Amino acid sequence: MYDYYLAVDIGASSGRHILGHMEGDRMCLEEIYRFPNGLVKKNGRSCWDVEALFGHIIAGMKKCGELGKIPKTMGIDTWGVDFVLLDQEDQMLGDAVGYRDDRTEGMDREVYRLISEEELYTRTGIQKQIFNTVYQLMAVEKQEPELLSKAKTLLMIPDYFHFLLTGIKKQEYTNATTTQLLNPETKTWDLELIEQLGYPAQIFLPVEKPGTEVGMLKREVAEKVGYTCSVVLPATHDTGSAVLAVPTAEEHPLYISSGTWSLMGTELQKADCSLQSREHNLTNEGGYADRFRYLKNIMGLWMIQSVKKELPEEYSFAQLCEMASREQISSVVDCNDPSFLAPESMIAAVREYCQKSSQQVPESAGELACVIYQSLAKCYGETIEELETLTGNRYPCVHVVGGGANAGYLNELTAKKTGRTVYAGPTEATAIGNLAAQMLKDHVWKNLKEARECIFRSFSIETYQPKENGERNR
Repeated sequence: MYDYYLAVDIGASSGRHILGHMEGDRMCLEEIYRFPNGLVKKNGRSCWDVEALFGHIIAGMKKCGELGKIPKTMGIDTWGVDFVLLDQEDQMLGDAVGYRDDRTEGMDREVYRLISEEELYTRTGIQKQIFNTVYQLMAVEKQEPELLSKAKTLLMIPDYFHFLLTGIKKQEYTNATTTQLLNPETKTWDLELIEQLGYPAQIFLPVEKPGTEVGMLKREVAEKVGYTCSVVLPATHDTGSAVLAVPTAEEHPLYISSGTWSLMGTELQKADCSLQSREHNLTNEGGYADRFRYLKNIMGLWMIQSVKKELPEEYSFAQLCEMASREQISSVVDCNDPSFLAPESMIAAVREYCQKSSQQVPESAGELACVIYQSLAKCYGETIEELETLTGNRYPCVHVVGGGANAGYLNELTAKKTGRTVYAGPTEATAIGNLAAQMLKDHVWKNLKEARECIFRSFSIETYQPKENGERNR
């Protein structure tokens, strides 16, 4: 009989329940349940349907019971920056507005009236993104001040789901850092900053590290799913979990957590909050075992995902990669340009950018995919140069984890454009990292190094060499 651990990994477009267990010295995975996700319009805003998502969380957990595979522990990870506010009866105030909503437009100027952009970075080490929680809260303060006046608690999205499961409120560290309100030295809330911005300090709970037990399932939840288990905090920010699963013994690995976003960076023991780091728009997000994920947020596969939805014919991502590899178009766009964050039409945005920059305008699906993949690879190469300059380290290889590890053509381009060997895999890095945090809590391994060695043994990794023709070594 195996000890099972359950990762509920919820991304911007879908979520899944993945059970993990050990067989000998290898980790084994089994997908139990998959469900859709996406922003919905509610009261004029782009929101997450947290009620529907929690229903799926329960349904997937129930499926584990029906299969007779009862998890010993479970934990949930999601994207960062988004949150809910609870009143004194622990009822949700307002809606769970998503980070792609335009309510934060102009909120950076409101924040900078109270603290300069430079000082905000020096105090938090977090890259400016207009959707960071610090700007979302300013939007609430300016547009719906009654919500903040009634709020008793702020919970990030995965912490809210953990609360619904257990009745216990805990705020996890890695996701909390994405708020741009945490002190990287103390790894606790910067209450002076919070008060300076006019936010109610009492709504911010003490910060807990990955591996902390939240509690057992509430009685009514246990009755619904057919069993009880312990809820353990993983790195609840999905990138934090994905980076935990980078399969390497390197002390400072270079990685790309490749999915809707491409999070490219390394690990540091101490945050770099220098003005030089800010000028390069790098961020210091919290990681497992008190490490910092020193990285840059790059628009990532969101662009190709959006194009895929718009195309009149239905193509798989593998087909788009293959079509792109046959094209000769050399146009590139700036993947981090705001025009690609939430355009009405991604195809139109890409074409307009190329036209305005006097480049060949992509017409076919293959040309559009080619431009996006080439642009991502170019951005990766530039980011490596920035990281090497700022850290003083030389990175001979890149570890690509997450769903984007399946994008063979992009991996080939990345090897070619960066001149680095690319190791691609595992694709389910976020769920694996979520499980690893639970299993480390359960003493399956002694430390992070042992966990990463096990991940390397357990999952397929492909190698792409930086050859001119993009040849792949298997």
